[in-house]
Amino acid sequence: MKYRKLGGSGLKVSEISLGSWLTYGGYVERENAVNAIKKAYDLGINFFDTANVYEKGAAEELMGAALKAYPRESYVLATKVFWPMGEGPNDRGLSRKHVIEQANASLKRLGHDYVDIYYCHRHDPETPLEETLRAFDDLVRQGKALYVGVSEWSAAQMAEALAIADRYLLDRIVVNQPVYNMFNRYIEPDIIPLGERKGIGQVVFSPLAQGLLTGKYTSAQDIPANSRAAKLNWVKDGITEEKIAKVRQLSEVASGLGISVGQLALAWILRQPNVTSALVGASRPEQVEENAKASGVELGADVLGRIEEILK
Repeated sequence: MKYRKLGGSGLKVSEISLGSWLTYGGYVERENAVNAIKKAYDLGINFFDTANVYEKGAAEELMGAALKAYPRESYVLATKVFWPMGEGPNDRGLSRKHVIEQANASLKRLGHDYVDIYYCHRHDPETPLEETLRAFDDLVRQGKALYVGVSEWSAAQMAEALAIADRYLLDRIVVNQPVYNMFNRYIEPDIIPLGERKGIGQVVFSPLAQGLLTGKYTSAQDIPANSRAAKLNWVKDGITEEKIAKVRQLSEVASGLGISVGQLALAWILRQPNVTSALVGASRPEQVEENAKASGVELGADVLGRIEEILK
């Protein structure tokens, strides 16, 4: 496993990281989830990601408990705040009240004294940005969070946050968590250039396009009825015949390199120096092992050129 610095910080995290969205605390049996986390740690993955909203806290509880088996300094743990955690008007968003209350609730569920990274899970247009940043800065000063991150913020929103942080000497954003894969490249024109200039690393989620880039789908009409894709319309709608045809071509490229198409997709993401880590999900330890092999795989110019031809 290779490691990269998180944005402009001194923190080093594994190129492949393990998340818990749509997996732990609900969709995946506890034993399988714990075994996947153990396998990740054994393979050198030191970066683990969750959020308060994932299964309403159950994912945090599971991941926190599983990681308790290891020395705290040996891994990097991240969680998030924004989405509703109750029915009240203040049970959502990025107000000081919600941020502080949810930080404390997350730490309790995780069974940890601090998280390494605390994310704004989305941008909150209803709360002044300075209020949110001051709340996060307080958490850093209290030692409850070590670094500040955001998820799915625009380049303009991150630039504004950096300007406010610099003006008032608040803790700066060092990481953004956007979706990024071969079929969703929206961060390339503006967000990656901003990250390179301002020291914001990208920890990308859905790097395998919800499993599409593993090559497991042979037809958009042949999705197993009991699969997660079949139960979630937004996942099912993203599985099209056109994309499946592209995956077939990508599989031929991967085969020529002696790797799987999923490893090719992850290595393609990691070609970007501003991408710190690719965040994968796994319901079985074998999936973690397969994905971890993408770390360190380098793609030549001819391969990258062929991939571009296929994707276009």
